Amino acid sequence: MSKYVLLYYLQPDGGPATPEEWQTEQAAWQRYAKDLTESGVLVANEGLAGTDSATSVRTRDGQTQITDGPFAETKEYLAGIFVIEVPDLDAALEWAARMPGSRYGTVEVRPTWGQG
Repeated sequence: MSKYVLLYYLQPDGGPATPEEWQTEQAAWQRYAKDLTESGVLVANEGLAGTDSATSVRTRDGQTQITDGPFAETKEYLAGIFVIEVPDLDAALEWAARMPGSRYGTVEVRPTWGQG
């Protein structure tokens, strides 16, 4: 078995537009998390606060620099992660395709070090 991280990126203005659509989407995410858990592949899952709450830390020439916000400006932001343990990359890609956010965002699939 190998561990993979499913990093999901969303666009600030993407996703459901109405409260009803958000309710439907929330149910889809809950089903997805339940499916991962019940299948025994879920290792960890965390959503992330918005980029407006981020702090970036860089050390250059022995000096620590702390700035508000993400390091790079992007059209999509990292919204959260799932860590799964599955037999191979194909299985990880199948789970990524099932993620609700893949319909309106991007899911990056990465093996953990020493895996895949």
